[in-house]
Amino acid sequence: MRTENTFSETKKLILKIGKIYNIPKDELESVIQPNRVVEVSLPIQVNGKTKIFLGYRAQHNNKLGPYKGGIRFHEQVNKDEVMALSLLMTLKTALTGIPFGGGKGGIAVNPKDLSESELENLSREYVRSLFDVIGPNKDIPAPDVNTNPKILNWMVEEYIKRAKVEKNVLSLEKLYGAFTGKSRNSHGLDGREEATGYGGAVILESLTKYLGKNTSDMRVAIQGFGNVGYYFAKFATKLGFIVVAVSDSKGAITSNNSTFKNSLDIEKIFACKLEKGALAGCYCAGGVCDINEGTVLSNDELLTLPVDILVPSALGNVITEKNMRKIQAKIIIEMANGPITPQAHEYLSKRGVIIIPDILANAAGVSCSYLEWRQNIEEIKYQKEEVFSELQNIMRKAFKNVWNEANEKKLDLRSASYGIALKKLVP
Repeated sequence: MRTENTFSETKKLILKIGKIYNIPKDELESVIQPNRVVEVSLPIQVNGKTKIFLGYRAQHNNKLGPYKGGIRFHEQVNKDEVMALSLLMTLKTALTGIPFGGGKGGIAVNPKDLSESELENLSREYVRSLFDVIGPNKDIPAPDVNTNPKILNWMVEEYIKRAKVEKNVLSLEKLYGAFTGKSRNSHGLDGREEATGYGGAVILESLTKYLGKNTSDMRVAIQGFGNVGYYFAKFATKLGFIVVAVSDSKGAITSNNSTFKNSLDIEKIFACKLEKGALAGCYCAGGVCDINEGTVLSNDELLTLPVDILVPSALGNVITEKNMRKIQAKIIIEMANGPITPQAHEYLSKRGVIIIPDILANAAGVSCSYLEWRQNIEEIKYQKEEVFSELQNIMRKAFKNVWNEANEKKLDLRSASYGIALKKLVP
């Protein structure tokens, strides 16, 4: 999770980049501050007793379209965090040309402490409390940390139930557009699960081409083997990259062979993890799983492996002042939100490390949410091939714009990404 002062850190960065672009401070302030932050108390029955949980929804900016952003369930969710993440979502949608604004929400809860029925009650209570400020043309939530299609299905069901009571004039299909990230059998989008990882792999391929490199010469280590990390690894190997290490919350696996000649067998590793519950003991390469051929590492050790490309795709703030000097990768793809602290980012950039910022690297998630929303609003149906084609076009265009901006203004890619977004958002 991100730190308590994330919003102030993001503000400092925007003010710094605004100076480069000669944007007046008062105009930047109008972009930085959220339009509103809604805080709600959510009473539900837990083990037969009433317990009150705190929920939040930051609606940052809707200049370019309805607010858009995920809902996370985590004990550390707080006002500062949702404000910062909603600001980053505003920048992300502006950067990619998606007609949405930025939002973010969450509930301060450890979902593992609740039964499924209690979790459902909490999810529905959150929607009831925010019904008046969300909707397909107002604010469109999506999954995030510890939320998934099942939870979003509960939420959209509750929203539609309330909308019918309020005699909402929208058709049923359009009402499903109030949330994205739904399961496919509940008016969701085919390909949504793979989208963020797929988009990140497309960005990496684009970077490789601009650098004049061959994918088969690039060794990749991926921290995080959840939904994003798994699909990034899957599509990266299909594109020819050599994925040599992956990790989950319990540790990492890589080859005993320090030359890293062979790519891991991502599909077999994923199947092994599902069976064993963890990656340890799941070293698979060349169609064979053999623990004796692999080495188990810590997540921290994975970050410092001698690879070409490092992909933090799980938590924020994993590359810091403590380990930044040990990073050997020449390229970092920020698939997680905020995986590099500002101090570490500055140090690594000065050292010549190319960093694809999170607002670009993982933007396929919100791009896919836009397609799902459009599918509901326009009452059409996208096939997976169409979804991937649209995502590929969006991501390649966004990368090209950032790359050209960075080279023209002699900026790092994060500054160029923010600059492009800010120019669309200032008055």
